[in-house]
Amino acid sequence: MSVPGALLAPVRAGGRVAAAGALMGGWLALLWGIEVVNALSGQRLDTYGITPRQGGELLDVVPAAFLHVGFSHLASNSLPLLVLGFIAALGGIARYLAVALTVVVVSGLGVWLTAPAHSVTLGASGLVFGLFGYLVVRGFVDHRALDVIVGMVVGVLYGSILWGVLPTATGVSWQAHLFGLAGGVVAAFLFRDRSQARAS
Repeated sequence: MSVPGALLAPVRAGGRVAAAGALMGGWLALLWGIEVVNALSGQRLDTYGITPRQGGELLDVVPAAFLHVGFSHLASNSLPLLVLGFIAALGGIARYLAVALTVVVVSGLGVWLTAPAHSVTLGASGLVFGLFGYLVVRGFVDHRALDVIVGMVVGVLYGSILWGVLPTATGVSWQAHLFGLAGGVVAAFLFRDRSQARAS
């Protein structure tokens, strides 16, 4: 790294932190704002959840990830989404958005294909599981030692959520969790740092 580059590195790092913080703060504010509107409307927005194997419901794959079954449901997703999303967004806003969209679509399609008939699935937990999977494997895919360490820390701190991919709790969509996790792993490969891969 050149001397000017070394001097600018802290500035760039600070910019990434600010951008990641602003993105995830805005994301959480949007989710809470939507849930306020949903509550005031008598949960009418819940109709945008995913009902499996109905053609028109494919349009709800994305909006379902922004809706929740009440404030307690949203609260349970908020902190892990904020933390994992912030860490992922430090790698770049465009990359984060591509990863998030991939996870939401894979998770939603998995729910649409495999969830019980007549059920309605909504919530950001699929994205939470996807970000977890993405962060855990990203360092190995990109061959970055720092990201491997970050992934290991994330695994230690949030690894217990993996129980959520098992069908053990009534009323909880293990399908969203499982396919969200798979979507995060897929996204790590789709949006890997190709310059690092060439240099390794």
